[in-house]
Amino acid sequence: MLTNKFKALVFSRILAFIFIFVSCAKTQTPEGTNTSKAQYPLKITDSYNREVTLDKKPERIISLAPNITEIIAELNATDRLVGRTDYCDYPENIKTIESVGSLTDPNIEKIASLKPDVVIASTHFKKEVLEKLEQLNIKVVVLYGPESFDGVYEVIKKVGDVIGEPDAAGKIVDEMKKKVDDVLSKVKEAKDKPKVYYVISYGKFGDYTAGEGTFIDNMIEMAGGINIASDVKGWQYSLERIVKNDPDIIICSKYFDTKNGIMNTPGYKDLRAVKEGKLIEIDNNLLDRQGPRIAQGLEELAKIIHPELFK
Repeated sequence: MLTNKFKALVFSRILAFIFIFVSCAKTQTPEGTNTSKAQYPLKITDSYNREVTLDKKPERIISLAPNITEIIAELNATDRLVGRTDYCDYPENIKTIESVGSLTDPNIEKIASLKPDVVIASTHFKKEVLEKLEQLNIKVVVLYGPESFDGVYEVIKKVGDVIGEPDAAGKIVDEMKKKVDDVLSKVKEAKDKPKVYYVISYGKFGDYTAGEGTFIDNMIEMAGGINIASDVKGWQYSLERIVKNDPDIIICSKYFDTKNGIMNTPGYKDLRAVKEGKLIEIDNNLLDRQGPRIAQGLEELAKIIHPELFK
């Protein structure tokens, strides 16, 4: 039986995929603004096409998205992070930072009480929340990118610009690109392309996966696999389609006992991949969150699909 906590997690994952899929990056640096040296006042145009001016380097930052939180941590600016959402749980020490509530409906009063120099939001952010924060004269920057590695790189660089760490952001992106290139180089040696099915949810809560054109679809291809769900657009699938397309490998989240649940769900437990021990867990946050760990996520996918190339 699915718990309410599990349902909430699955629903948040589906929302995350949908929001990211429909998002289109509009971030750009206005002409004449030199962000490479983190000069302030800093003018930046965010993904809502709003020009935001930051008078000084932010010393009190609130993140309203897990991927933004991870970027800030990777930029070694955790000591300046004074607020996060309930879903911001990586790295582990982030959990000691005060939460301001949910992704979509954060506590406005709590945010105001923390006196942030800037609030950085992403795809789940509601414009009505933005309006309330603006009424309180709180600086807000909304950053999201298109569904691609280039989109992730752009967001990381923009966060680096906003918090005054452009050089560190550039180094992170360079390291990510090297890892991606290394994975692609290894995958070129593959002799075949296994058929893969990626589980977002299953059974009673509905069959959801990543269809054609999604970031996960692209990553499976980059990792040397064939996404069986590329025969549909969007997120909904069906057990009948899974049976028909007969994946060689099924990949699921390592959280909430997902693997065990699939192995005991009628229809799923009879799939060839499950019977042959090819139901494999992954930390889905490496794939769902478009942040600095996404290159690691690609590598983990490739190791699952082509373990022979990573010995």
